[in-house]
Amino acid sequence: MEQRRTRPSHHGPRRGTPPASLPPQARRRTAAERGPAPGAGGSARAVRLSRPVPPLPGLRLTGLGGSLFCVALMVLLGWLDHVLFGASAAVYGVLFLPVCLLTALWVRDGDVLTAPVAVPIAFAAGLFPVADTGGGLLGRLMALFTGLATQAGWLYAGTLATGAIVLVRRVRWVRRRRGA
Repeated sequence: MEQRRTRPSHHGPRRGTPPASLPPQARRRTAAERGPAPGAGGSARAVRLSRPVPPLPGLRLTGLGGSLFCVALMVLLGWLDHVLFGASAAVYGVLFLPVCLLTALWVRDGDVLTAPVAVPIAFAAGLFPVADTGGGLLGRLMALFTGLATQAGWLYAGTLATGAIVLVRRVRWVRRRRGA
């Protein structure tokens, strides 16, 4: 007994072909732009490696990735500040501002609201090596709280800068989505 086909046949353009509504200039693509046909001797790995690497400013991190980037970089900079500059709070604060800007700019549009939350956490995490005292755990915690209190200006400046960039990016993203 013959069984009928249960999947519908697909009539229409194949994947990867431009829609017919485009002008002919936009529909024509050279063989080099399309790449090798599947099974035509070229491997998928070779095609992936031949694509140009996107420039660094086009980098987009997820919310979690942006938060981890920010925390890891601030801990590294705090440790370097401790080793190279003798735990200078001013140097740590100055290094905090570019990290805030990079975090606000590199988080992808959908997750951009996570950046102002991650920045203060990263500041506190990176302050551990800077707030080094010989008093054990309680002494280190007291130095951390003292560092947070005395360096609040840097913390607020970085958080406000991140928040301003994030708000501008979010408004632009919402307007683009409404327009589309």
